[in-house]
Amino acid sequence: MTIRLPGADGRLWTYEPRTEPLALAPGTPFTSRTVFSAAHVVADPFADVSPDSPAAVDWDATLAFRRHLWSHGLGVAEAMDTAQRGMGLDWAGAAELIRRSAAEARSVGGRIACGVGTDQITGGTLAEIRAAYEEQLAVVEESGAQAILMASRALASAVRGPEDYLEIYGHLLRQAAEPVILHWLGPMFDPALEGYWGSSDLDAATDTFLEVISAHPDKVDGIKVSLLDAQREIDLRRRLPQGVRCYTGDDFHYPELIAGDGKGFSHALLGIFDPLGPLAAEAVRVLDTGDTAGFRALLDPTVALSRHLFRTPTRFYKTGVVFLAWLAGHQSHFTMVGGLQSARSLPHFARAYELADGLGLFPDPKLAEERMKNLLSLYGVIQ
Repeated sequence: MTIRLPGADGRLWTYEPRTEPLALAPGTPFTSRTVFSAAHVVADPFADVSPDSPAAVDWDATLAFRRHLWSHGLGVAEAMDTAQRGMGLDWAGAAELIRRSAAEARSVGGRIACGVGTDQITGGTLAEIRAAYEEQLAVVEESGAQAILMASRALASAVRGPEDYLEIYGHLLRQAAEPVILHWLGPMFDPALEGYWGSSDLDAATDTFLEVISAHPDKVDGIKVSLLDAQREIDLRRRLPQGVRCYTGDDFHYPELIAGDGKGFSHALLGIFDPLGPLAAEAVRVLDTGDTAGFRALLDPTVALSRHLFRTPTRFYKTGVVFLAWLAGHQSHFTMVGGLQSARSLPHFARAYELADGLGLFPDPKLAEERMKNLLSLYGVIQ
């Protein structure tokens, strides 16, 4: 069987899908790396909502996808930007997601860390921003999950300089019950975070970031760096206090960063590990045996798909992630909270399908092909 797909030039061409998926069975947790997948949310397709309405979530499908990730040994990074925080999922929805996912994690013995931000407010004084962080930190800690202190749009717009970041983060770290993960999300993921840590000069921002960590190393489990700059991440992780992990958030260079070099390596907290979950898990288990070449052989071919999904505007990568979850059978529809399914073009979807199918990511290639043809028909493509 073949399928006609639109190329980047708008012309149709014929693709022959594979007939067998990769054989990727669930497995045990990893020993050499700590690995989280940031997970998407599944919208309720029957909810009568508009793009401005609070998110309507299909909780059964959303939690089932997290069980899928846990079954392969991955941790779940919950209520992060992959879950459309600030792009369709408001704080009320995120709080419910945190509570439900943390309870599910306890029931299956899965690892979970949850995003703490300030998205219940759009601005305010530093005191109000600190209080917003505290409210969310309390929800995460009460759920029993590890906290991820996310970058705040409100804080980015209110600070006077690096000293305000030192004060706010220092306060939060002192009161955190357990070590947290600090998240540096670059402006390619969220333009409102330009100049985070007090400067658009990344060297100066890095110095402030490290000053926060060095003042409270016992309260920082690790850092997640999402700047899409491999060398900067390597330089940063070499400057971390002993015992503080670097979790790569670089969806362009993750194989080399996780593999590491003679001076260290990165752990992982990645949005691309949502669609790559089983394959990524298999690769890390190979790395656990000391077989770096085997790890790279499995994971390097996935980079083309990741770079495609995360192409500019990078913040719309969530659309491709949910699209692939639909094709893979993890949800029954291609609908997103906030109507974000419209954020990418048909040629973009076609290329994502081609790359994912080539990697063997679809458990049922025939189902994926049928769903891709259904989508194409809505755009007027006759097979």
